[in-house]
Amino acid sequence: MVDGLRHSLTRDAEAISHHYDVSNRFYEMVLGPSMTYTCAVFPHEGATLEEAQAAKYDLVARKLDLQPGQRLLDLGCGWGGMVRHAAKEYGVKALGVTLSRQQAEWAQEEIKRQGLDDLAEVRHLDYRLVTEGDFDAVSSIGLTEHIGVRNYPAYFGFVMDKLKPEGRLLNHCITRANNRQSTRTGEFIDRYVFPDGELAAPGRLVSAVHDAGFEVHDVENIRLHYARTLAGWCANLEANWDECVAEVGENTCRVWGLYMAGSRLAFERNEIQLHHILAAKVGADGGNGFPLRPTW
Repeated sequence: MVDGLRHSLTRDAEAISHHYDVSNRFYEMVLGPSMTYTCAVFPHEGATLEEAQAAKYDLVARKLDLQPGQRLLDLGCGWGGMVRHAAKEYGVKALGVTLSRQQAEWAQEEIKRQGLDDLAEVRHLDYRLVTEGDFDAVSSIGLTEHIGVRNYPAYFGFVMDKLKPEGRLLNHCITRANNRQSTRTGEFIDRYVFPDGELAAPGRLVSAVHDAGFEVHDVENIRLHYARTLAGWCANLEANWDECVAEVGENTCRVWGLYMAGSRLAFERNEIQLHHILAAKVGADGGNGFPLRPTW
């Protein structure tokens, strides 16, 4: 359980720590080498989980049209997968922020190990405390679920302020299948897995992005890819069960196994979805930086 005002800086930090500061070793065994805890994109039927996570990061990079020398802000960066991909594959100077201290420490060590220190950085920091601006692109991969629906206007307004004119936003998040469903995640997940998590239907998110002043260019549903992703994580947990239990205890392993299996079914049955929303900050002259047709 977490205390304090809902979605305050202190309570959000506690909620994120509850879920992500379990054990980096545990997550290595469940997530695999990519250390990516968000929906993958499977390029073909036979793709492995690692291939699909790399394909996800590359799809985000292409949608953002990342170019060498540009600056990327990755909000809720996890263990830094998008930051490293942007730096390594696109020559982008990338800054990631996360409320999980363990994630930030692991990410910084991996950045150094891969020799990406000159381009990539991950900070243990609330996104609301980022002082830099004038970014060419912002990626938000799996963060919107944590900020609270009522905070959408402030969140997307913050992103707008951080972007250059013609800069792009890619928002990747779990969504409800319709606006009639509750935004709350349910008692089990709220108590044992993701405290204070909230989900909205894609239309509500698109409206919030649009109302913040963005021009929305593309909305893509990759729901079934998350079902496959969760199947991969469940298989990893099963394969490493004894070591996972030794690392975090049987109760935690059972909670994570139940939560991931239940979430897989929810995605398969279209009870929840996963959407990419791609948007641009329009310049004073009306320019948006997009070509006539999509290139990704």
